[in-house]
Amino acid sequence: MKNWPMLTAAAASVLLATSQANANAVRHYSADLDSSSWQLSEASRLECALEHEIPRYGKVRFQSEASKELNLRMKMDMKKLPDSYDVSAIESVPPRWRPGEASYEIGSMQLYKQFNGELQKQLAWTLLSELEKGRYPTFFYDDWYNNRDQVAVSLSSVNFRNKYDDFLSCVNALLPFSFEDIAYTVLNHEDGSEKLTISSQRKLKQISDYLKVDNDLELVLVDAYTDSLGARGPNQELTEERAKEIQAFFVERGIAADRIKTVGHGEDRPIKSNDNEINRQLNRRVIVQLAKPSGIEL
Repeated sequence: MKNWPMLTAAAASVLLATSQANANAVRHYSADLDSSSWQLSEASRLECALEHEIPRYGKVRFQSEASKELNLRMKMDMKKLPDSYDVSAIESVPPRWRPGEASYEIGSMQLYKQFNGELQKQLAWTLLSELEKGRYPTFFYDDWYNNRDQVAVSLSSVNFRNKYDDFLSCVNALLPFSFEDIAYTVLNHEDGSEKLTISSQRKLKQISDYLKVDNDLELVLVDAYTDSLGARGPNQELTEERAKEIQAFFVERGIAADRIKTVGHGEDRPIKSNDNEINRQLNRRVIVQLAKPSGIEL
C-alpha cells in the first residue's frame, strides 16, 4: 500500500509548472509503509552513517566523521545521475495520515551534471529534525531525461526514530579529532628531563586512541632526534631509546609492534642551530607519522 505525503498547493504548483493537468507528469519516489527502513551502516569511533533506501531511485546517506568539530553531510546516491545543472527545492511535507498540517520550504540542493546530490551540515541536520517530527523531507526538480516530467523524492519517516537514536549515540562517541589532526605529530621533552611535556603526552594519547580503532593504517613511523651536546655515539643511542619508548607506549595499549617502525637519528637533521638552549630544545624531538594505503595498485 502506498502512503505518499500530502502535497500542498505550493508544492503542486512547482511540480506542475510545465504540465498543468497531466497526472503522469509527476513521478514520485518514496518508500511505502511496508518497505521503509533506516540502517546504521557505519558505527565506529571514526565514522557514523545512517542510510535509507528509496525504491527505484537510489538511497540517501547521512554521515558524520571524527573531528574537532561536530560535522554532518547528506549524500543522495541516484541511480540516474543529473544530465544538466539545476536546483532542487526541498519541502517538509506531512504524511497523509496528518491531513491538518501544511507543507513548508526548508531549503534547496544544487544539482551538478553527473554528480550525486549533497547537503552540508546545517541543512542536513534540518532534514533529520523534520524526519524526527514524523514529516517527509521532499525534493522537487525537473526531470533531465524527459522534459515533460517533474520528479518528487521523499524521505520516509516510517521506522526512522529508533535508528536515529542509534545514530546520535554513535555521533556522540566519535573521536574528537581526525586523522589529519594527528597524521604528523611533533613531541617534545621537558627541560632537562626524559619526560614528555604535558601537551606532548596529550598528543601521544590521541594517537594511541586512534590506532586502536583504525586498522587500515599501513605504518606508524617514529623518528627521534636530539641536539648536538655530548658525544655522537651516546646521542645516537639516546634517540633510539626514545623511539623505542614511544613504541612501547603504543604496544602497552594493545597496538601490534609490527605496525610501528622506529628510527633514531641522533644529532643529525637539526631544525635549528644548536647555539642556544631554546633551539636545542626544539631539536630534541620525536616525530610520529601515520600512513594510510595509497589505494593505487601498480
